Order: sequence, then C-alpha cells, then structure tokens
Amino acid sequence: MAEFLGNFTERDMRDAECLELRFSATSIPLRQRWRNNGLSADFLSDYVICFFPGEDTDSAGRREAAKSAVSYIANELLENAMKFTHAPSEYPVTIGMHLDRNQLRFYVTNSVDPEAEKDLKAMIRRLLTEDTDELFIKQLESSGEGRGSGSGLGYLTMINDYGAELAWKFEPYEGDSRVMKVTTLVKLPI
Repeated sequence: MAEFLGNFTERDMRDAECLELRFSATSIPLRQRWRNNGLSADFLSDYVICFFPGEDTDSAGRREAAKSAVSYIANELLENAMKFTHAPSEYPVTIGMHLDRNQLRFYVTNSVDPEAEKDLKAMIRRLLTEDTDELFIKQLESSGEGRGSGSGLGYLTMINDYGAELAWKFEPYEGDSRVMKVTTLVKLPI
C-alpha cells in the first residue's frame, strides 16, 4: 500500500505535454553519472522553453526564468535519485516533466535503500512541517561546520527560491516487497 507525504498528485499521461526519461542508475559509476545528470537537466530545460513563445521582453524573461528553474530542479532531483537509489535492486530511475497551463510537475522515481528509508521520511516530514527559511539556515550552518550532510538543501532551495511544492509517494515495487519505490513530485508554478 502506498504512503503519501505532502499533497501528492498522481501522474496523468493524458496531459497535453509531458516528457519522460529513464536511466539505469548502475550502468556507469556515480561519478560519471553527475555529468549525465546535468546534460539531462539542460535537455529538459531546453525542451520546456519551447512552450513559452513570444519575442517581447516579458516572454523572454519568462523563458529564461523557466529554463533556469527547470535546469536546477531537474539536476537536483536526478542527483538525489542516483545518489540514494538502492543499487543492488537495479531498478531504473525515471524523470518525467508534465506541463499544463499554470504548473510544471516533475516526477522522479527511484528505488530507496531500505536502510535509508526511515531517515529520508524523517527529513521529508521536517520539510513539510517546519519553517523552510529557518531550516535552510540551520542546514547551511550545519554543513559549514562539518556537522551535517547538507541533506535537504536542494529541496529547500526549490521551495524557498522557486516557490515549488513538494510531495512524495512510497510504495513497494510490484512483486518485490524488499525494496521501496519513492516518487518525488515537485510542482512548479509557471
């Protein structure tokens, strides 16, 4: 049975515009994957700006803002998914981008290491219940002093700098209850 954290909206493949990419999280070493994450994020950002037509200054500004937001968010989501996936299970990582009139939704799905699931859910609950500005400052201080891993800084930046809303869905893989599948949803107003 699925567990939802935050205001999760299921994917609707009937959306007028959507793009889905799928990756093997284990086909190349993680260090080499970082470059691919950036290239994939840039591809998604180049794709989405096609839906912001117009030659005036306002349109150009919207296009650049959308391109920057998509590139940052997609890269952060892919890095987290690759870094925290349960490699032995060999499940793929997917990223999907769904566009409607008022919102861009990112769906990133990956397996999660059973040992890390509890900590991940605790971090998510903090993101959903605490003041994100204060949490961001605490995380920066912890990271700067070498006391923390910086965990959640990318998510906090999405919320604080881009006005994004985040939610998660945890569920077992069909026919495989040993590993959980986590889908991270980022809703970005446009």
